[in-house]
Amino acid sequence: MILGYGRVSTRDQNPGSQRDRLEAAGCERLYVDKVSGALDSRPELDKMMDGLRAGDVVVFTKLDRLGRSVKILKQVADRVEAAGAGLRALDQNIDTTTAEGRLFFHILSAFAEWERDIISARTLDGLEAARARGRTGGRKKKLKTDQVERARQMYAETGQDGKRRYTVAQIAAELGVKRTTVYGYLG
Repeated sequence: MILGYGRVSTRDQNPGSQRDRLEAAGCERLYVDKVSGALDSRPELDKMMDGLRAGDVVVFTKLDRLGRSVKILKQVADRVEAAGAGLRALDQNIDTTTAEGRLFFHILSAFAEWERDIISARTLDGLEAARARGRTGGRKKKLKTDQVERARQMYAETGQDGKRRYTVAQIAAELGVKRTTVYGYLG
């Protein structure tokens, strides 16, 4: 049986294109996870692996969809091989039912992990460089220090009846921001 496996890293991503390609490759059953490829355990992958039989072939679009480290990819490959099944990557033209395919799989696994490490290192370098230039990331503050102080004064001000003189909505209107912004500074 030809089984298809797809994975996207976040719930916001859409695995539709992977599904289409796996179906076009003749996959009879599809398993799709919406989790990080760096995780050891993925529900759909685990379900597929538990049902593997001799002669099955697990098809996936790219090596990084199956796993993001040599360790994880080797674990998956060993488990598939132990079941008497094979792996096939569409983009890299890998087929582990042959000796050459198994060698190519392990070489590309190392490159996939290396690529992930390089991307991570570049990201950290970029963040460090930005911090050195005084950037801390995130959104710019909506209110300046004097505006925050004004909002706090208005919020603390009470009328003769002992109740607050200004509502948060009034303070927000005065400062030209939303109420949630004011609450964020008052909290």
